[in-house]
Amino acid sequence: MEISRRNLIKMSMAAGTAMSIPSILRAQGASADTRAVRMVLAQPLTAFDPMVSSSGTTQNHGLAIYDTLFALDSKFMPQPQMVGKWGVSDDKKTYTFELRDGLGWHDGTPVTAADCVASIRRWAQTSSGQLLKERAQDISKKDDKTFTIALKKPLGLLIDRLATFAGSTPFIMREADADRPPTEQVTSNIGSGPFKFNHALAKPGASFAYDRNEKYVPRREPPDGFAGGKVVKVDRVIWENIADQQTALSALQAGEVDFLETPAADFYSAIESDPSLALQALDKSGFDYFLRMNHLQKPFDNVKARQAMLHLIDQEAFLRILAPDQKYAHTLTSIFGNSTPYTNDANTGWFKKGGDPERAKQLFQEAGYAGEKVVILQPTDWAQASNAAQLLADSLRKIGVNAELAPSDWGGLVARRANKGPVESGGWSVFITNDSDAVQGDPTASVALDARGENGWFGWPENDEYEILRAKWPDVQTLEERKILAHKMQGIWWDFVGDVRLGQVVEPIARRSTLTDLIEMPNRVAMWSMQKAGV
Repeated sequence: MEISRRNLIKMSMAAGTAMSIPSILRAQGASADTRAVRMVLAQPLTAFDPMVSSSGTTQNHGLAIYDTLFALDSKFMPQPQMVGKWGVSDDKKTYTFELRDGLGWHDGTPVTAADCVASIRRWAQTSSGQLLKERAQDISKKDDKTFTIALKKPLGLLIDRLATFAGSTPFIMREADADRPPTEQVTSNIGSGPFKFNHALAKPGASFAYDRNEKYVPRREPPDGFAGGKVVKVDRVIWENIADQQTALSALQAGEVDFLETPAADFYSAIESDPSLALQALDKSGFDYFLRMNHLQKPFDNVKARQAMLHLIDQEAFLRILAPDQKYAHTLTSIFGNSTPYTNDANTGWFKKGGDPERAKQLFQEAGYAGEKVVILQPTDWAQASNAAQLLADSLRKIGVNAELAPSDWGGLVARRANKGPVESGGWSVFITNDSDAVQGDPTASVALDARGENGWFGWPENDEYEILRAKWPDVQTLEERKILAHKMQGIWWDFVGDVRLGQVVEPIARRSTLTDLIEMPNRVAMWSMQKAGV
């Protein structure tokens, strides 16, 4: 499973000749299509199937062309989307869902319950759907518009999970597409959502286009987060692949594009001083940056070495690298994020302004550290993480740790982090990544909060006591009970140190002032509701 890379910032031009076209030619093309919105997303679209890839751009693609049974509103509460009516049996084990009227595929055929059943079964095979897979007794069709999910035991989070945007969202696909394993990519791009993928205008490596689905029937409720009526107010949205940040900003300033998902922080002042542009935090909860240690290999197979990293980190120093504009940066001590109801201060006595390198040095000594090489994976095409890796290496060297950087692009890092072996065999010790702060409120959905050892996420932390508590999460009924459970879980986490948090960063988007009514939600970019002046 891949953590969302909304903040992936390329440092060089992407491959392909399309981006070498002079900007004046792009501007001429844009002026001829005044009813189109042109967007530059953080990451090029390389995978079309949101069950296969959980990357932010692939999930945004899914949000455009597919629909979901339920969707989260602005308060992160699940609301019916494709579902018209639903109910649950008295024993809380059988859920019955009836589709609303007006649902149709882009190929003209109606959406049926069989499509939903096949899609849910496929999603249940992904990391995001594992909880449903464990609990489901049967998922079956009753008639063309009705289906049921029968559970072995109650799952109070079922509706929340059907609306999730953590990892892979459970988008509904045609039965013919969903009847394949989630490792086999669907490329037909035929959904039932508010936008239709324009195959004729697809230019891989350069741009992709989405047209308004004129036959889409929105819900009658006003838009609210990802829920409510998905009313499309423009005719076309074009995703431009402009990898170089300066080129993308120049295109935004010239009016050649309307939206830039992750402008470099160095450009914030220039954007704010331009009356034709605006910065806007669509995701007000932002991203939590953290480092993952390899718990299977020296030195971090020893808990004392992992505790040393807690004391070593000076969050404010890292945040100056991760977010040069400090109004978007926040220290972070809770594994449940800063913005969720479950954030708490359990067992956070290790946090200290400036860190405590002397205590870190002492703990490495207590761990029996004997000069083993500590290999830090450094993604050279992601500026913030690359610079943070360098700061980490420098901090470790200052206390006598033999730290070495292993530079590569993000793709190389992803390949290497799967190696569970020692560094002498191509393994690794530490890498830096991030995840949505909002997602940290559900430890059964966040890959970062998994402590199942080799069955878990990269770094492979393992703690049975913590996992016993995490397993209770789906069955806790009230918010207050979950807060108590979260407090206990965090107390254990900071003892065995599943990971180390570096801080929370909010990443505003940049847009033309003429582009308004953007949906403000975490982790995804929705294209309905927005409108462009003059359109």
